[in-house]
Amino acid sequence: MSNTLVAGQTTELEELINGCIQNERAAQEKLYKLFYSRMMGVVKRYIDHDEEAEEVLNNGFLRAFLKIGQYTFQGSFEGWLRKIVFHAVADYVKQYIKYNEKIVLIEKDEYIHKDYADKLYYNELLEMVQALPYSTRTVFNMFVMEGYSHREIGKVLGISEGTSKWHLSEGRRMLKERIERQKLHLKK
Repeated sequence: MSNTLVAGQTTELEELINGCIQNERAAQEKLYKLFYSRMMGVVKRYIDHDEEAEEVLNNGFLRAFLKIGQYTFQGSFEGWLRKIVFHAVADYVKQYIKYNEKIVLIEKDEYIHKDYADKLYYNELLEMVQALPYSTRTVFNMFVMEGYSHREIGKVLGISEGTSKWHLSEGRRMLKERIERQKLHLKK
């Protein structure tokens, strides 16, 4: 799908968006298919069960279609859509994750030697991240992958900054252990 803009003409993406604003099902379907894999990538960072990920993604698209009239054609549409999908993920996390204990433990992070991490394939690393406990994985992804601060994570998830820091530290510790168990150490 071309995104080039010629004076006086709209792009195919703009036509799809305008069709969605008019509640045209065909335009919604095309837009959904166009952005499905990229938005599913966002969801899968947090939710590793396919059925739940699909449900959250569909909720995100539904919200986007309901709010698409608010899109001002300023900035990236993909960025606008990603933000809405992320909020659907955050709402899912808030709904299904309970933080019964407010742990305010901050430990010094130990870093994995760069050469060990270089031996990991992306999919292996993604599997290790997805194997983290749900709360820890969510905070880890928000901080590392999405670039949220601990304050922002706390607000979105309804936890303290200290709890967010603890989950990040715990996630890093657990990943380090899992990488080391894979015997990815350098041969001397």
